[in-house]
Amino acid sequence: MNRIILLGPPGAGKGTQAKLLSQELGIPHLSTGEMLRAAAAQGTELGRRAEAFMSQGKLVPDELVLGILRARLESSDTRRGFILDGYPRNVAQAESLVEITPIDHVLYFEIPEGVLVERLSQRRNCPTCGTVYNLVTQPPKVPGRCDRDGTPLVQRSDDTEEAVRTRLRVYREVTLPLLDQYRRQGRLRTVSASGSVDEVAARVRAALA
Repeated sequence: MNRIILLGPPGAGKGTQAKLLSQELGIPHLSTGEMLRAAAAQGTELGRRAEAFMSQGKLVPDELVLGILRARLESSDTRRGFILDGYPRNVAQAESLVEITPIDHVLYFEIPEGVLVERLSQRRNCPTCGTVYNLVTQPPKVPGRCDRDGTPLVQRSDDTEEAVRTRLRVYREVTLPLLDQYRRQGRLRTVSASGSVDEVAARVRAALA
């Protein structure tokens, strides 16, 4: 089975690699954010409860997230495995997770903070179509404009250098104990997230071999 958790700081490339792995292994990529939005759109009881928090900009309580995840794991497409992107985020969530599913692999995307700060602070988004650019590694053809629809690009408020460093500090405080726990269990594999998408993908495959 390939029941996989991808962990790593914001901007480490977990989402990109999760999508590639999903296609390669034929198993679903499960993002808690997307699951919460889908449950809310479907109008399930758990989804309505989660929406009440999300509409106020509040964090959805762990028990609701776990309930929605449990329901998602009952779908037939998870029988051969799944990829959890950025969840669990702390030890308490990890302990709750093992009550509903075993985990086979935990990959930690390791990347120097300076690289992350540069990567995230240079990120720009198209508010119309959602396309993401990087002014250094993946710039738009016309500076400041989306290649698809010409919309002026924007920088997310949490992508400024100061905000990125704050996010990374919070991440370290919350997640490092989780890494230690998985390391003690012998499940953690560290993958260097520096380099191109293809280079990182090759390291991910090697870590899962």
